[in-house]
Amino acid sequence: MCIGDNRDIMIPQRSLKSLTRAVGVGVHSGQRVELTLRPAPPGTGIVFRRIDLPRPVDIPVTPEAVSDTRMATTISRVDDPGGPKVQTIEHLLSACAGLGIDNLYVDITADEVPILDGSAASFVFLLQSAGIALQNAPKRFLRVRKTVEVREGEGAALKWARLAPFDGYKLAFEIEFHHPALDATGQRVEFDFSSGQYKRDIARARTFGFTRDVEMMRARGLGLGGSMDNVIVVDDYRVLNAEGLRYDDEFVKHKILDAMGDMHVAGKPLIGAYTAFKGGHALNNRLLRALLADASAYEIVSFERASDAPRGLADLAPAW
Repeated sequence: MCIGDNRDIMIPQRSLKSLTRAVGVGVHSGQRVELTLRPAPPGTGIVFRRIDLPRPVDIPVTPEAVSDTRMATTISRVDDPGGPKVQTIEHLLSACAGLGIDNLYVDITADEVPILDGSAASFVFLLQSAGIALQNAPKRFLRVRKTVEVREGEGAALKWARLAPFDGYKLAFEIEFHHPALDATGQRVEFDFSSGQYKRDIARARTFGFTRDVEMMRARGLGLGGSMDNVIVVDDYRVLNAEGLRYDDEFVKHKILDAMGDMHVAGKPLIGAYTAFKGGHALNNRLLRALLADASAYEIVSFERASDAPRGLADLAPAW
């Protein structure tokens, strides 16, 4: 087959060629955790498996499985929302979105995905080191057909997030913290998935936290594994990490990274435009649920010929 024929073949689902492992700590729990990423058959989606329990529990990733959005995205089984959970799934899911991974088993030995370096870059490396397998099944996309928006608060406290029709996939985010260190950086970023530059432009953006919040968080059992090795730490005036920022607009780029992970909870890559102002995990999940609650707002599509797909959706990161 010559290279030119690739535009006339189906866009396939993707999984891994082999398994890969990582060990780290949970940023909130502080617990040591082992993570094993394994290939999964077409149509599986992304499924977390708590293998530390007396009887392993599978938790498929769906918008309805999201059971907590304080400080991170947490999932539980839909039929057992108070049961076993997995916290802080958004960075791994962002990497899956960036590389077009549809089907994956995630074996985990604790209730939180390891934070690693605080970004999605380590997960991108893990996934690519395992090799990306093209599967013999059409990739299914969630296409936004009409605008859906969710809002919270009023005036200075207003936050909102929106999905709108767009022939491709792009995300825009604006932050507003009224903090000298954050105000000195870029406040708004728009990322078009068709650029093919997720790994370069988004994946390395780290999570961030404020010293003023540390005592409150730790009193709630959160942030116990956080350190300058995996979090951008900001006091009342400046960034405390000796190496500084990876991007001039790293704070808002991390919000894009999180949003990509939270949108990938839908179980299918999006065709549409995501825009948010001061949003976060809670609004992102509300937005997905609002979209899926309106059958006229979306459709599930696949492309038998890559040439029929919006620009960039067929040209994902190389599979090797």
